[in-house]
Amino acid sequence: MTQLEALRREFEKEAITTRKMLTQVPTDKFNWQPHPKSMTIKRLAAHIAELPTWIGMVFNTDELDFENNPYQVEDVNTTAELLAYFEKSVEDGRKHLKDGKEEVLDKPWTLRSGSTIFSIDPKRDVLRMAFSQVIHHRAQLGVYLRLLNIPIPGSYGPSADEL
Repeated sequence: MTQLEALRREFEKEAITTRKMLTQVPTDKFNWQPHPKSMTIKRLAAHIAELPTWIGMVFNTDELDFENNPYQVEDVNTTAELLAYFEKSVEDGRKHLKDGKEEVLDKPWTLRSGSTIFSIDPKRDVLRMAFSQVIHHRAQLGVYLRLLNIPIPGSYGPSADEL
């Protein structure tokens, strides 16, 4: 199995789990946040929904410079819009994983803000980091949902709500 085949397989499995979690986000709680320093559930869920688009960014660029690319989260206003955005992002990620070339995976990719460099890693590692970001933020979303007493779907087996 090639590296890209393994990434495609993992991507599809994680998309199923992510979709289940995003489905649980209630529109009427979009402005809720567990702490003033935390993202709102809307911002967190929209960020999770956009992360599959990072695959194309990694394949098509050699860096992300926050100074020249200010972050703007997608403005979704309902759970249905959130899920539609996620599906669009998944299609984008799927396309780039399908069309991607193995030889590109060794090329360096830089994360920076102007002259401050945070990391320079092979694109393969940056793709793995993007997948890890989904898992990380999905776990945060699980905490948010638990605090709101909303059932949490299982990720790698059943959740306590499914037993």
